[in-house]
Amino acid sequence: MREELKGPLVENIGVAVIQIENELKEKLYEVYLLNLKEEIIEGIIITCKGYGENATTGEKVKTATMRRSLEVLLPNEAAKIEPIMEEVFGIANEYWVSFWINDTMYDKKFVFVPESISEQNMKKIPILGEKGVMII
Repeated sequence: MREELKGPLVENIGVAVIQIENELKEKLYEVYLLNLKEEIIEGIIITCKGYGENATTGEKVKTATMRRSLEVLLPNEAAKIEPIMEEVFGIANEYWVSFWINDTMYDKKFVFVPESISEQNMKKIPILGEKGVMII
């Protein structure tokens, strides 16, 4: 019975943080949801939050919890979730994604651990063609 409570396995869904430049050549970062499946996903709900501790002071840090929804994401398509500030890369950044495929609900937690969003971890992200860090 415990196996049933885990829900169906989520595959080929990813969350990526990409690096872009604005017109002033400043580095900016954006978070995207990627549907790497060959199926449409629908009724998408995303909960975002950050948590951890300040490396200098040891003080607990927690960001506001944000919620986003998307009607549909087509196969091999990406959708922007939110911009993200470089200042929060030192804490865990969590994205809990729930969605439907046909009559089945799926959900998965994606966590960028502290300092994982960094220049040395960036690779070219499929679909987006930009450099960034992705969790599948």
